[in-house]
Amino acid sequence: MQRFQPVPAILTLLLHFVIVQPALAQDAATPSQRQIVAFGDSLSAGYGVGPGESFPEQLQAALRARGYDVAVANAGVSGDTTSGGLSRLDWSVPETADLVIVELGANDALRGVSPAITRDNLDKILARLKARDQTVILAGMQAPPNMGGDYAAAFNPIFADLAEKHDVAFYPFFLEGVAAEAGLNQSDKMHPNAEGVAVIVERMMPTITKTLDADPEES
Repeated sequence: MQRFQPVPAILTLLLHFVIVQPALAQDAATPSQRQIVAFGDSLSAGYGVGPGESFPEQLQAALRARGYDVAVANAGVSGDTTSGGLSRLDWSVPETADLVIVELGANDALRGVSPAITRDNLDKILARLKARDQTVILAGMQAPPNMGGDYAAAFNPIFADLAEKHDVAFYPFFLEGVAAEAGLNQSDKMHPNAEGVAVIVERMMPTITKTLDADPEES
């Protein structure tokens, strides 16, 4: 599995203090469409890429090309942590969403947030979505190597553990095949470029389509 390159301290600080625009909405779902919400941070929000190149936009196009009548909403906020995600869940993710892709945790690791806090926040996010009877895919994250082995040992298993606990679909590493690949990342070496986003979408597609196909509410 690909791993993050060590993150220079200045990049960590920049990510910590970045001021971001609100999440951009994609096409509103019509009554006949499945509504998917990408609930995450800069990795899914589309930081640094152009119109039509963000994860939600590329995912929507790829699913429609495969015959899925869906609308994918962008509920990503750059710089967000799991704490931020938990605090905005109720107004960021409508209860009408048929599928929620949860992609949070990278900023927790970059900032050295206690893995216990990250685990508790994600636990609460998943519990709240499940209480709504919403279908969920949890995307895993890995701690950057510069955080050390002890931190990684506590952080990395969080996602698989919680996916099993809440019985939700699990994609082990959101940046699989993209992390540390220079040609698939922007100059900061942390955020995928448009080509990197396309790789993420393609690699996640089997998990996403399997989850959609298994949902009895699919039209």
